[in-house]
Amino acid sequence: MPSSIELARGDEKLIAAIHRSRRLIGRKALMAAAASAIPLPGIDWMADAALLSRLVPQISSEFGLSVTQVEKLAPHQRERIQKAATTLGALLVGRLVTRELLMKLARHAGIRLTAKQATKYVPIAGQVVSAALGYAALRALGEQHIKDCVRVSTTLALTPPEPPAPAERLKPA
Repeated sequence: MPSSIELARGDEKLIAAIHRSRRLIGRKALMAAAASAIPLPGIDWMADAALLSRLVPQISSEFGLSVTQVEKLAPHQRERIQKAATTLGALLVGRLVTRELLMKLARHAGIRLTAKQATKYVPIAGQVVSAALGYAALRALGEQHIKDCVRVSTTLALTPPEPPAPAERLKPA
């Protein structure tokens, strides 16, 4: 399976958006790992859902495919994005992140997430394993979303927007 960089086919703006998105994923995955290390079952699921519900729109916006960005487009462009996303199986591109969509996404990482819950019952070593699985699961889900965004962008020949200025990045989302 090709990586997101390979899918970008040398497009500098897409590659820059991929790198920015991966930095976002890295920060959120560390948060997921920390939440997974807490020995209370269910806390990590809630943290993962909260992190994903914020991460997915941030990644989409790096590619110009967030809900607000898509809504600003002309109707025929919105329709093209929705058709491309549906055709490519990109569940979260240009859509509101709902509980149902998060559950579909979580099914993709189901084995890791189930193993993560089981490890909580093993003291210390289980928490380390759970944290590692939480990190890996969020990274995998984020990377899959990046690939979906790249596929939609390349299919429609969309150019990602310029990154915000450093002062704008500091504003809370």
